[in-house]
Amino acid sequence: MKYLDEFRARGPAEALIEKIQARNTDRPNFMEVCGTHTVAILKSGIKERLRGKINLISGPGCPVCVTSSQDVDKAISVAGIDGAILTTFGDMIRVPGTSSSLEKERAEGRDIRVIYSTMDAVAMAEKNPSKSVVLLAVGFETTTPTIAYAVSLAYERKLSNFFILSLNKLIPPAMSALLEMGEINLHGFICPGHVSTIIGPDPYRFISRDYGIPCVIAGFEATDILQAILMLLSHQEGAESRVMIQYKRSVTENGNPAALGLVDEVFERNDARWRGIGIIPESGLKLREKYKKYDVEDRFDIPQGTDHEPSDCICGRILRGISQPGDCKLFGKRCHPDHPIGPCMVSSEGTCAAHYFYGREER
Repeated sequence: MKYLDEFRARGPAEALIEKIQARNTDRPNFMEVCGTHTVAILKSGIKERLRGKINLISGPGCPVCVTSSQDVDKAISVAGIDGAILTTFGDMIRVPGTSSSLEKERAEGRDIRVIYSTMDAVAMAEKNPSKSVVLLAVGFETTTPTIAYAVSLAYERKLSNFFILSLNKLIPPAMSALLEMGEINLHGFICPGHVSTIIGPDPYRFISRDYGIPCVIAGFEATDILQAILMLLSHQEGAESRVMIQYKRSVTENGNPAALGLVDEVFERNDARWRGIGIIPESGLKLREKYKKYDVEDRFDIPQGTDHEPSDCICGRILRGISQPGDCKLFGKRCHPDHPIGPCMVSSEGTCAAHYFYGREER
């Protein structure tokens, strides 16, 4: 198949479903660690069609969802700095912190602005030299190169009023953390296509090598995901565990060397807090010494606060794959897209939001 409409055609998808159904399986647990995959799996009906054959589990694949309440509180504190403009992508606005959100703070008069590109924040700093413009840097490996470029551009242009709050996270360490926790018995990972266009397959190889679990980097159409499942099933039948690329039209063995080089120039790894999981070593990014002057936490006194989860919210369990949204007594009742209690209901790629809109078993 070469064209997008071919990947969306019903015939090839039905043929793949028939092949999967014909396999002799013991209902293996396959986890996707990408919110876009979660939405596609539910929206296309894959989870429903394969129920009883394959157990598809959603993992911590939404960067908005895994941002801890402690880090949301940091962003709120940044917005309270005198003369500060906090810039953020729109999906972070409604994520609840301990007692507030950026949306509520903006309603109270804080200067919080939604941007559509990291370059918007750089341009804003240039146009407002008397203000401290802070970019709320949230995302996985897909977003990180654009943030690294913004920092390098600020350095090149000698901006003294541009800063970032670095909350970027890395997917492979989180996958390892889930396996180490041992709460679920996983038999395969469906790896994120967007992330993998940047990092390539190498960062996942330790999962197959050290844990004996196969990984397939998949695209986002129904046929992509079904083919990835079929590839994982092949490894259930005795083949040596390895990392495979289904999404070859976008992912190469080397990833994106230019993007990786830029990220490595600007950032170095550090420990990071993930909502529902806790501190995962070497799963976050901080600015290297050369660029440290752009770290808002280094420039201003930002309270560290403590982590807090809303009462009765099970987002942490959902992010770890040990509970489903339907297990939560708040789901679809007190917690819904117009009134999210936890972050998994905020982002369009959050597991709870995906189940609310597309989950046949809950709606």
